[in-house]
Formats: sequence, C-alpha cells, structure tokens
Amino acid sequence: MAIVRRAFQTRRVGHAGTLDPFATGLLLILVGQATRLARYLVGLPKAYRGVLRLGRTTTTDDATGDVTGASEDWRSLDDARLRAAMASLLGERDQVPPAYSAKRVGGERAHRLARRGAAVTLAPTRVDIQRFDLVERSGSDARFEATVGSGTYLRSLARELGEVLGCGAHLVELRRTAVGPFRVEAATPLDDVREGRALLAPPEAALAHLSAAEVDPAAVERLARGQAIDASHADPGPVALTCHGRLVAVAQSRAGKWHPEVVLAG
Repeated sequence: MAIVRRAFQTRRVGHAGTLDPFATGLLLILVGQATRLARYLVGLPKAYRGVLRLGRTTTTDDATGDVTGASEDWRSLDDARLRAAMASLLGERDQVPPAYSAKRVGGERAHRLARRGAAVTLAPTRVDIQRFDLVERSGSDARFEATVGSGTYLRSLARELGEVLGCGAHLVELRRTAVGPFRVEAATPLDDVREGRALLAPPEAALAHLSAAEVDPAAVERLARGQAIDASHADPGPVALTCHGRLVAVAQSRAGKWHPEVVLAG
C-alpha cells in the first residue's frame, strides 16, 4: 500500500481484500474517492490456483509455519478419494479461520497473539466454497483450483481437507487469479506501480459488475444533496449511476426511486 501511496502521491488508498503474506496474484486497489467503493467489491467471489501438501499439518496451515503433525497415510489415497473429499467441502458452511490470521481477538490481531504463544480460539464464520477441483497430483502434493466466497481462508480449506482424509494437509503455494470479473492477467504489475508506469482506471470500471443507468445533470445535483431521484428501473441491489459516462453515485432502488449510498459528484 505504501508503494501505491507514493506512486499516486495520496494517502487515500484502500483495497478490496487482503492476500496472505506468502500468496501472490490479484489485489484490487482503490485510490482517492474510489476508496468509498470498496463495499461493492469486497463481497465478490475469488478464484485461486494453489498447491496443498498432504501428510503434514503446521501452526499456520501453510508452509511458513512449524510442523505440528505428520502422517504417511496419504500414500494410500488415490485421486478418486481425494476428489471425493474435496467435493465434500463444497457449499455454504461454517469455517474456523487460521489461528495465524488478521482476525481480531479482544481487539488484537490473532496472528500477534499466536506468535506470542497465546492460545487462540476463533469463532467459525460462514463461507461458500463454490469450486474445489484437483488439477494434478504429484506424490503428496495436490495442485488445485478453487472459487470461494468472501471471507474464505484457503489455508483453512487445506486444513479441513487433511482432516477429512485423516492425514493432515497444509498450503504450500497460493495465487489469486480473479476477483469477480477482474482477472490477474489484466492487472498492473507491482514494478510498474513502483516505477511510475501505472495508470488508474476510472471509478466506473470498478463497478462494471453492477447494474447501471445514465442520469442527467439535474439528477446529479439532487444526488449531490443526498436526495433520491426517480428510478428508470428497479433492479435489486446497488445501481451505478453515470452522467456522460462518468460515475457520479451508487444508489439503491426503493419504492420507485434511487436512494444514494455513495456520491462522487458535487
């Protein structure tokens, strides 16, 4: 984030979902007024590619932690059983976050407590595992692809798979490939940001996944005063309102009117 602040000479920088320190891939960054749009991005599903290792559990549920358990039972697992175990973890359910995570316990980050040797017990959170597919297997290493809802920890998913199989497992590689409609292939490399070669996309590009409508300048004035305007359609969920193609507000449809939630004009 510090690199982005320096590149664009602003402190108003935010993101739409962190990456684990050992992970790579796509991170959506918001700059300036666009930071107010984060709420419409954080809930988007995320796609990943990664490698998990069967037969070992660690303190962090990834390769950066200390080994806490080992088993050779993975040697008797065939791919069919592995795929069946992965399929059993699909759908909406509760998931316990890793002890080494950014979740707060009594006002302090869980990972800080864990590193001090404190016992960390985190409450389960509701997650949605939409896809969890085996791509390739090489010994104890299983390469996978996954699509998950917001708030899901892939480290926890690896741990859960190890528990289902009875041999333990942890993550050794992870790369985020997509957030909603945004793909890592279209992302700006960090080196381009660091060297001043990055260009910001307009705010409306961040909300291409939302329903949209064009409004006139008179409506923009009312929105800037926090007033509702007549809605031309009643699609559920937030609506991105533009004037001459430029994002001016995000509104919710209620009783035939658009009520502004975020206003960028004015």
